[in-house]
Amino acid sequence: MRRDPLAQPEEAIRRVYAYAAYRIGAGADAEDVVSETIERALRYRDSYDHRKGSPAGWLVAIASHVIADRGREAAGRVGLDDADEVSSGEDLAARSERRLDLRQAVALLDERSRHLLALRYGADLKAREIAELLELKTNAVEVALHRALERLRGLMEEGEPAGERRGVALAREADSRG
Repeated sequence: MRRDPLAQPEEAIRRVYAYAAYRIGAGADAEDVVSETIERALRYRDSYDHRKGSPAGWLVAIASHVIADRGREAAGRVGLDDADEVSSGEDLAARSERRLDLRQAVALLDERSRHLLALRYGADLKAREIAELLELKTNAVEVALHRALERLRGLMEEGEPAGERRGVALAREADSRG
């Protein structure tokens, strides 16, 4: 018995959009990725094998290929959901500044860490699903996610303005290249 990976299209579209928005930014580009992902999924629906992973993982893998094919994974272009509501007691300027700092801190992470974070928090996949998708052990994914979050936390706790932090990181990178 074959399971239809598109049996719950609303959930599939939500997850693919969240992943695309996390990777390339919310808006028209992410919507285009969703459209192309669903189109490819419909075209290759018969190739889905539930023994290899969840429908969400399969669709996110397709979305990852769509993004790569479109050449939209430019370093530093990280999309975070802009739909969060601002609590009444929170200063909009401070919140915006933190979001910009977070975007820049995420951009300083290596590609693998950005991709893992996008799968976990953008596509809302569990570590087990990510492991199946990337053909890794679940423990390896959990460790890599933990390390990525620690690096991100460290970048955010440095307390420097984001522009200065980026300059320092770029200088370190240039020094390490020799």
